[in-house]
Amino acid sequence: MAEPLRLGVIGTGMMGCEHIRNVNALDGAVITAISDPHPGSIGWARDNLGIDHPPVAEFADHRELLRSGAIDAVIVASPNYTHVDVLADVLATDVPVLVEKPMCTTVDDCRRVVDLADARSAITWVGLEYRYMAPVAGLLDTVHSGALGDLKMVSIREHRFPFLVKVDNWNRFSINTGGTLVEKCCHFFDLMNLIVGARPQRVMASGGQDVNHLDEVYDGRRSDILDNAFVIVDYANGVRASLDLCMFAEASRQEQEIRVVGARGKVEADVPGDGSVYVGRRSDRSVTAIPVPLDPSVAHVGFHFGASFIEVARFCEAVRRGSSPDVDVRDGLWSVVVGAAAHRSIDERRPVEIAEFGLD
Repeated sequence: MAEPLRLGVIGTGMMGCEHIRNVNALDGAVITAISDPHPGSIGWARDNLGIDHPPVAEFADHRELLRSGAIDAVIVASPNYTHVDVLADVLATDVPVLVEKPMCTTVDDCRRVVDLADARSAITWVGLEYRYMAPVAGLLDTVHSGALGDLKMVSIREHRFPFLVKVDNWNRFSINTGGTLVEKCCHFFDLMNLIVGARPQRVMASGGQDVNHLDEVYDGRRSDILDNAFVIVDYANGVRASLDLCMFAEASRQEQEIRVVGARGKVEADVPGDGSVYVGRRSDRSVTAIPVPLDPSVAHVGFHFGASFIEVARFCEAVRRGSSPDVDVRDGLWSVVVGAAAHRSIDERRPVEIAEFGLD
């Protein structure tokens, strides 16, 4: 048998530990090194590795991990605002990398990462794993089959719980996260881009911080992250998309609802859902349930209904085969572009043209 793929994890907070659990459940891969400057996070990593796990190299500085020779590939799950600097160090090597979303917190930093990734041969995979949730994957299959005819509208609603507590409360400030519509919603803008199959041209948004974290002050600074928004995106091919986000709506039957409408029909997917997506046909007004069971290969369901396990498994497979990433740095860039444009639209109370970011 081939030797297991040796993986390092940079950043061992919530998502870093989630990826440790993913790798623990995955055949043919093993965690061999971890890095985090926060001792408590290193402790969490040890707990998630388990007492029977082979010893791993531990580092406070990710650059020492990269120089250690202990890894074949690396997962970056450090705080958002660190991604650009960590990736600059990773992309100066030939180590394949999976970086958690958002790729970076600003469009300029994303463009820098694209340039660095293009200058090397090893893959850079961006962690936009919502593509792999069973209901979403079923919806994407229906859309790409052509069953809906020419697409016209995409609607995504996420009504959920507030942001979780992170180390040193870094996620309470937009300067650290890129803003809620980058930090949280890059997943949904990636899905919109993937569904529509064209570039976004114009973004209009309204949002605010109305309920959550209003009385939270850290080091003299008050939390400033949005907790609700509406976003409308116009695409170059005429398709329109919308996002309805509310992060004080824990009491919801579904956390996420995705609807795609074409000239001939409609597909509906919910997360967590009931195990099916629903495809409607205009011709006879019928609605058919299409089963979308969890992939039986998922050995760790985790926080994202098995999606992050599938993501890590496919990343490892791509590293072994030397194949291209499913989700590349340009996907990461464009998911951030829409979120950044939405924040600019809210801040300046106007529609924002994507051309303002110097992208075509």
